[in-house]
Amino acid sequence: MSRVRRVELVATYVLHHRPWRDTSRMLEVFSRDHGRLTLFARGARGPKSKLAGVLRPFEPLLVSWSGRGDAAQLVQAEAAAGAAGRAASMPAAALMSGWYLNELLLQLTVRNDPQPQVYDLYDATLASLREGAELEPALRRFERRLLELLGYGVDFEREARRGEALREDAYYHFHPGLGFVEMADGAGTEVHTGAVLRQIAADRYDDRAVLDEARRVLRTALAAALEGRELRTRAVARAVSRSNGGRKT
Repeated sequence: MSRVRRVELVATYVLHHRPWRDTSRMLEVFSRDHGRLTLFARGARGPKSKLAGVLRPFEPLLVSWSGRGDAAQLVQAEAAAGAAGRAASMPAAALMSGWYLNELLLQLTVRNDPQPQVYDLYDATLASLREGAELEPALRRFERRLLELLGYGVDFEREARRGEALREDAYYHFHPGLGFVEMADGAGTEVHTGAVLRQIAADRYDDRAVLDEARRVLRTALAAALEGRELRTRAVARAVSRSNGGRKT
């Protein structure tokens, strides 16, 4: 029989939660030192629960749990030092982007696999969203770095077959798992110019065309990493985009 493990006050975010039994919640959390895991929060929906106002997405927490196997029992949760009120200050316009980040972590990370660099990336991106950063550049930077950290990185600087630096006046086609392959000309809908790709490599998104190209390439790379799994937040974003004429996430 496996030994009961007790973990004390580790940096954690709630990615998703749903009701469990009468007054409890089942939490999907992402911790800096232990990766993604499921926790059961008994009584978290009860009328006298002190946890109801603490276990919120986008809120930096310190969490303790105890148990064995894949799911453990939540013991304690509190706002991280200096973090009180951060979730409430997340701009309404950034909430969908926050849920998109959460869904990427839920779909692409492995349970019980510590990913401290991914945690730090997520934490820093949420902080930038709270501070009113432009959404699309923030999302593109997160997507690109997340893919790198999880082993699906896209090389925006070199041609895939010859290893040569991308040339500004050349045209390239992106192949997931391989990279950018030079084309004879710019014909076709999925061709990218070296000049734009080099701007993406430098994380320069002042030009609308660069942002659009980055979204197209990173969406293709993410689709390969997701292996056909659909993201619900994208479906919601498409519906919102159709209703108000805005851009997609």
